[in-house]
Amino acid sequence: MISVLRIALIITAFALLTLALLPVQLLALGFGHSLMQRLPRWWHRMMCRLIGLKVVVHGSMSARRPLLLASNHVSWKDIMVLGSVADVVFIAKAEVRDWPVFGWLARLQRSVFVEREERRKTGSQISDVSRRLVAGEVVVLFAEGTTSDGNRVLPFKSSLFGAASAARPHAPDGVVHIQPVAIAYTGIHGLPMGRYHRPVAAWPGDVALGPHLIRVLREGALEVDVVFADPIEFGADADRKQTARLAEARVRAGLAAALRGTPGG
Repeated sequence: MISVLRIALIITAFALLTLALLPVQLLALGFGHSLMQRLPRWWHRMMCRLIGLKVVVHGSMSARRPLLLASNHVSWKDIMVLGSVADVVFIAKAEVRDWPVFGWLARLQRSVFVEREERRKTGSQISDVSRRLVAGEVVVLFAEGTTSDGNRVLPFKSSLFGAASAARPHAPDGVVHIQPVAIAYTGIHGLPMGRYHRPVAAWPGDVALGPHLIRVLREGALEVDVVFADPIEFGADADRKQTARLAEARVRAGLAAALRGTPGG
């Protein structure tokens, strides 16, 4: 009974908060006001508190621009987690645009939707991302291209770093900064989260969204570490595949350290 009441309260609070901020965000989008970038961060912070996500940040986001954040991907919650710590926009799969609620929210946050299977659209999609980067926006790339089980980092897809290559010639100093970021779900109800409990946090692609969402809302009290690694300079002589491997290695190291309980070590 308590869990049902908790879920009902969270859904009600989500609806009230979102409906209250919706007109403000639509006006900001319509007039191109900078509030359209800041308001989602506030919304994500409030939603993390409602759901019960305690976000702990290690390191800091680079102040250099253009900046592309290359992160691992564990769950839909990653968007709220990263969105709560910085003013960012996300690169999302095209099908996310049509998801109930989540797709609508992604559009309001000005996400860039990428149709990875249609190569004829790749050029325009990369150009869209590179324009955002050159304009000074911080873009988040989930470089695995899918979600993992939260215990490991899947291989990064070097093709997804094409936007950095496209933005580099237009960058003020000819360099795009790529900062690896590790997201690690580390605790539940104040206790360390081992492999047994990590499915509560992780959302692999073969798990239905509805039941997983209900389970997360019912459990609450999840702790997540965000580990910012040293940025990588992507200049004229940079190799995309090597850069992807280096970013992957740094994210893997950050994830491993966080799961061991030593993210700052």
